[in-house]
Amino acid sequence: MALLSSKSSYGLVAICELVKHYYGEKPIKIKQIAEDASLPRNYLEQLLNRLKKDGFVKSVRGAHGGYLLASHPSDIKVLDVIKSLEGDVNVTDTHTTSAVMELFYAESQKKLDRIFDMSLEDLKFYQQKVASQLNYSI
Repeated sequence: MALLSSKSSYGLVAICELVKHYYGEKPIKIKQIAEDASLPRNYLEQLLNRLKKDGFVKSVRGAHGGYLLASHPSDIKVLDVIKSLEGDVNVTDTHTTSAVMELFYAESQKKLDRIFDMSLEDLKFYQQKVASQLNYSI
């Protein structure tokens, strides 16, 4: 069982593509995002529309149009993007009569929220990690 669906996974990949281009301040065409992130374009359009509705991205029309982040990457939380696409991310949707399990689920939920409570800017750590792995040579 996956914690996040393809909706969140694809949405985060797409928004990371926008983060890469944030400082260029030029809109990125959906075709480019789809190609760079290896995402299905039709599905990507739906995800970006949802993220636009919730204020995470904005679109620019015209020949030089495309998508941009609506605010600085440090102002956008991964958890908020996930909630935009998924709704609340819960450890479990069911309640139990076991006080022990209820406490366990509540504490697990807090830990889960902390894991995803990082800004898009904080994802640079992972970009640097990937870059260092790719630059390894013998």
